[in-house]
Amino acid sequence: MRPWAMGGLLIGATLLAGAAFAQDEAVTEAHGYSYFGELKYPADYQHFDFVNPDAPKGGELVIAGTGTFDSLNPYTVKGRPGALTTVQYDSLIESTEDAVGEYYCILCTSLEYPESRDWVIFHMREDATFWTGEPVTAHDVVYSHKLFITEGLPSYAAAVANMVTGAEALDDYTVKFTFNPEESKRSRIETVGATPVFSKVWFEEDRENRRLDEPRLEVAVGSGPYKLDSYEINRRITYARRDDYWGKDLPFNRGRYNYDQIRIEYFSDQTAAFEAFKAGEYYFTVEGDPKQWATAYKFPKIDQGVVVKKEIPDGSPPNPTGFVFNLGKEKLQDKRVREAIALAFNFEWTNESLLFGLYTQRSSFVEGTHITAEGVPEGEELAFLQGLGDVVPEEIFSEPVRQSHSSDAARLGDRGNLRKASRLLSDAGWDVGDDGIRRNAAGQRLTLTFLIPSNIESSVEGMHETFVQNLQQIGVAASVEKVDPAQYTNRRRDRDYDILYSTRYSTFLSTGGGLSQMYGSKEAAFSLFNPAGLASPLVDAIIKASFEAKSQDETDVALKALDRAMRHEFFVIPTGYIADYWVAYYDMYEYPETLPPYDLGYMSFWWVNPEKEQALRDAGQID
Repeated sequence: MRPWAMGGLLIGATLLAGAAFAQDEAVTEAHGYSYFGELKYPADYQHFDFVNPDAPKGGELVIAGTGTFDSLNPYTVKGRPGALTTVQYDSLIESTEDAVGEYYCILCTSLEYPESRDWVIFHMREDATFWTGEPVTAHDVVYSHKLFITEGLPSYAAAVANMVTGAEALDDYTVKFTFNPEESKRSRIETVGATPVFSKVWFEEDRENRRLDEPRLEVAVGSGPYKLDSYEINRRITYARRDDYWGKDLPFNRGRYNYDQIRIEYFSDQTAAFEAFKAGEYYFTVEGDPKQWATAYKFPKIDQGVVVKKEIPDGSPPNPTGFVFNLGKEKLQDKRVREAIALAFNFEWTNESLLFGLYTQRSSFVEGTHITAEGVPEGEELAFLQGLGDVVPEEIFSEPVRQSHSSDAARLGDRGNLRKASRLLSDAGWDVGDDGIRRNAAGQRLTLTFLIPSNIESSVEGMHETFVQNLQQIGVAASVEKVDPAQYTNRRRDRDYDILYSTRYSTFLSTGGGLSQMYGSKEAAFSLFNPAGLASPLVDAIIKASFEAKSQDETDVALKALDRAMRHEFFVIPTGYIADYWVAYYDMYEYPETLPPYDLGYMSFWWVNPEKEQALRDAGQID
């Protein structure tokens, strides 16, 4: 699922008389699912518009990973899993890259459900097989669902357990899920449909040692297009395309999964990884470091045309990346303190001095989209907020939506902003002592620890260091703590930080259970997808109301109000975004003429040109 596709939508091709299933309720049967409107692709579609259905098969995609891994189980709640292990598993339905909230059958041929969405039945393909040759059955689907309930991530397990009241195999190739009618209709069908399916037989053969929540180097049997080929701990992982993949000729998969192998080479940090790229140890990179993009991609292989450097438009809204406050820390629960800390971050100076002017400032969680909140609420958004009652604070109605502050690009320490920050801290009870450090009435110092992993990009590390310098100027005992990636993962899970630079929060163009999991209160105390621990009655009320929207227009109104509310709560300091994908690759990879708006897709529907690949090999540029 694309991270901004927070829930589901629906559509059906055929309406059946539903008396056998529900009293006076029509039943929809279709080849896919979308909450509003018709599916873009009809039941007899041959392939998606954006793929090259005749893309050649072969070659190898080689990319880099940094840090370490100690597990090949992507769903473990402990340890650090290796990259891309999920490519080994199919699901009943899967979303597409050129539409919001549309899902099409993979392991199923069709699905049916009533208007109430109180249940769904998936009719499965009888030719789908695991790589062991055993058929994928409804019993495997039910077993996998229950694994995620009993051994999955707590936030996911809790939400799904409340949503789903029953999962049963009606026969070997028909599975039915029933849902709690007290829970929202949103996200029901796509949540159970998009769950990865594992082999029940494999797990049951050694149940004591084969758990979903434990790290292991033994891979659970799947039915997906790739299978683990080999690995060396902390050095590399290789997946091989299955020649016997049952689904290779499905319309959904036509033009996809073109590489014979996908290999991930691991390096200690970003610097080592980039040097390896120049040396030809891996062949494709999506760059995220503006300093590197602006200054380092000037080596001979680019001048010679061996390596291609491109900026490709990214049609999806930018993720709300930034410095996330741990709201579980008492000192950060006062919004005046958070506002003061934010004023010490100088985006304009950082962008010009560290990011080479390549970033764009961001204020919204849905920046640049039609649901970005602006000014004070008006029209339908105003009416929507008024309808929520007393949970909406008065200032939401009277004050313009929060915008990121501006700073002096010419100097790191913007004096006006630092003076304002100092006043806010004093008003909040943090006064400066004789030693220049701020303390509260109990004599406790105002300390702030920024936690970063040792493999973080150099430009992001520089952002932290300069941010800390400004905070120290106003009496905050701020510091950056750099730890190895494994320790960082554990501390992030344990919420052992004051401020975290995080890409965990996702933007959104639709509503659904993912919004509750990421921004809601229910699992805020432990959800890995909510690193701030945001628990806002206002945000909860808006998300709940968005579930009840009767049209896409009503949904958009609710999501605009959600953007406004989350900016009001102020739990993330925005750090800007890159408008395009920055990619560099050895000149053998090719992609369709028209890419979909919501995914670069280099692992899915790009391919290797065999003549170009051979020319690079003959020239000694790749192994």
